[in-house]
Amino acid sequence: MAMQICFLVKAGSGVATLGLPDSPGVPRTTTANTLTAPYNDLEAVKKLFSENPDAISGVILEPIVGNAGFITPEPGFLEGLRELTTENGSLLVFDEVMTGFRISYGGAQEKFGVTPDLTTLGKVIGGGLPVGAYGGKKEIMSMVAPSGPVYQAGTLSGNPLAMTAGIKTLELLKQEGTYEKLDAITSRLIEGIIQSAENNSIAINGGSVSAMFGFFLCDGPVRNFDEAKTNETELFGKLHRNMLQRGIYLAPSPFEAGFTSLAHSEEEIDKTIEAFDQSFNAIKN
Repeated sequence: MAMQICFLVKAGSGVATLGLPDSPGVPRTTTANTLTAPYNDLEAVKKLFSENPDAISGVILEPIVGNAGFITPEPGFLEGLRELTTENGSLLVFDEVMTGFRISYGGAQEKFGVTPDLTTLGKVIGGGLPVGAYGGKKEIMSMVAPSGPVYQAGTLSGNPLAMTAGIKTLELLKQEGTYEKLDAITSRLIEGIIQSAENNSIAINGGSVSAMFGFFLCDGPVRNFDEAKTNETELFGKLHRNMLQRGIYLAPSPFEAGFTSLAHSEEEIDKTIEAFDQSFNAIKN
């Protein structure tokens, strides 16, 4: 909980949708110990390290952003963070709650070839059931009880149902052709969405990585949250309602990434693209 409170200094997703700058109840002493930098801005992170020598314990980020919409790392960004944190004796922590097992079996760190010191994972390891996990280098994990002094426990830790579902999920993901299929249907979906918007003269930019995708209703490119905020939120609201009327439920925020799964068929992708085309046509005026 303490970690979550620290990161509510600035948040995306539902917090951004509601227009809240932060969360009431987060003490100033907490925010004073948390620094933020724009995603994809390596120079801004370097500046923070320069202004706070020997004071930054770690850099924590989503390797592919999913809580400000779908934003991918520019070439050299993750690699630069790895070099910077190593040089300054700080930890690099990847929040792979969204990307873990979704964009590759080894997550974003395998996809981009950048190994963090710690990784957090969410309910994907429980087949969608409530569970979370973290892991990392031996010297760090040995600090956790009973080996070390840092106590950690959880109500849902080791839940038998979640673990059984998680094991089965990981077995399915290991089957040959899994990620090729996910990449193919997701690419076709986002290409169809973008084409539908362009056919109706609506500004859009977006993309996908394996089973993760997203789009912004604005001129691109979108490289960070500030640029994501140029998204036409009112237009997205109209799109969301129109898609619901056509049987497609999008995330109710323009600042959320989308996902496909092995359960999605070609027919469902076709139906979704058709619904986007009809919805864009209905809202263009």
